[in-house]
Amino acid sequence: MERQLFGTDGVRGLANAAPMTPELAMALGQAVAVHFKNNKTTQRIVIGKDTRRSSYMIELAIASGVCSMGLDAILLGPMSTPGVAYITKAMRATAGVMISASHNPFHDNGIKFFDRNGYKLSDQVEHKIEKMILNGIPEEGRPTGEAIGKAKRVDDALGRYVEFVKSTFPGDLSLEGLKIVIDCANGAAYKLAPMALLELGAEVIPIGVHPNGMNINKYCGALHPETMTEVVKDHKADLGIALDGDADRLILCDESGEIIDGDKVIALCAVQLNKKKALNKSTVVGTIMTNLGVENYLAKLGIHLERTQVGDRYILEKMKSDDLLLGGEPSGHIIFSEHATTGDGLIAALQVLAEVCRSGKKISDLVHEIPLYPQVSEAIRVKEKKPLESLKDFQKTWEDVNKTLNGNGRTVVRYSGTEPVLRLMVEGEDSQLIREELGRLSESAKTALK
Repeated sequence: MERQLFGTDGVRGLANAAPMTPELAMALGQAVAVHFKNNKTTQRIVIGKDTRRSSYMIELAIASGVCSMGLDAILLGPMSTPGVAYITKAMRATAGVMISASHNPFHDNGIKFFDRNGYKLSDQVEHKIEKMILNGIPEEGRPTGEAIGKAKRVDDALGRYVEFVKSTFPGDLSLEGLKIVIDCANGAAYKLAPMALLELGAEVIPIGVHPNGMNINKYCGALHPETMTEVVKDHKADLGIALDGDADRLILCDESGEIIDGDKVIALCAVQLNKKKALNKSTVVGTIMTNLGVENYLAKLGIHLERTQVGDRYILEKMKSDDLLLGGEPSGHIIFSEHATTGDGLIAALQVLAEVCRSGKKISDLVHEIPLYPQVSEAIRVKEKKPLESLKDFQKTWEDVNKTLNGNGRTVVRYSGTEPVLRLMVEGEDSQLIREELGRLSESAKTALK
């Protein structure tokens, strides 16, 4: 189905410009209320937001839409994306809404939705909501008088979520003795992440915890982990944790400030779970971007990697359909389905910290033997996302590149779900070869997309 509003992760764009306007936000609130409204559950929709200035405007617009259709709006204030998913389920709400553009700069914003069980919506449900908005919200049945919904702020949502996050860390372990740098990207987790780590016993050095509405992700957080690495080295910390603006993804660094690739984190967790017979079907879910070196490493240990398209909701759909417990992306979206219904940077960090505590080893020692093949990539801006299968000359070049790699590497070619961009990636054991092949692929793509 062709999408006009929804991208890979909800609706996103420049705040107060089409499509990310308060008018659309109100319509989305109405459409979600209409779609999920029923007579069997409490008729309320949870709304959380990150720290962008525009999040206040969009929050009120969505709440107005929800209330206009007879449902109550429960406003959580600043809360991480996984926190909204958890609170939605815990409160037995009708649905949940998160206002955030994740790792984008402050002038952008976005809206994504959860069902009553805390799961992101399927493509099919998003299509129905989009169709309702494009065709016009139905006027019939719109409530009046006392049937109009109410909006209410919940003051203890953050505390509820922090207690839940702490419960995912083994009760027989403590973070005492560990010095941890936590970079919250001046985003949604600026209060909750340091609080959780402190209460579990760590010595915490918080950065990126002074949001002003315009500094989210600015030279900090998962988008700029170099800030975290410098603080780790300056304070001689044991490791660093960087979250993005809505705290659904994680970047780690070791005691020397070396960034730990997200694929290595997933592999470490998969191996440890498998050793404890806790990795269902000895299978982990990744994406088309998961490193081939990690896939081969896991295979040697009897762990199978399943790949999906890019996006944590597609990973979760595969995990749900196959009853799997662990999945994630190189970007740091890591899902432990035992604990969460979406990627959760803080919960993922706590699972790694549990292994650090349990083993008594430095995190660098835990991941050093996990190999990564070199990857090179390029993003090409396009005027039009022409169907790749229609680009015959490019298809032939792409096929030739794969033949040249001869099974010792692979390629990924895909359009971005959030930008007018074609993304190219070539991966393999030979660094020089993959650079040459990326150049060949890029030149062909640019010619085809003129």
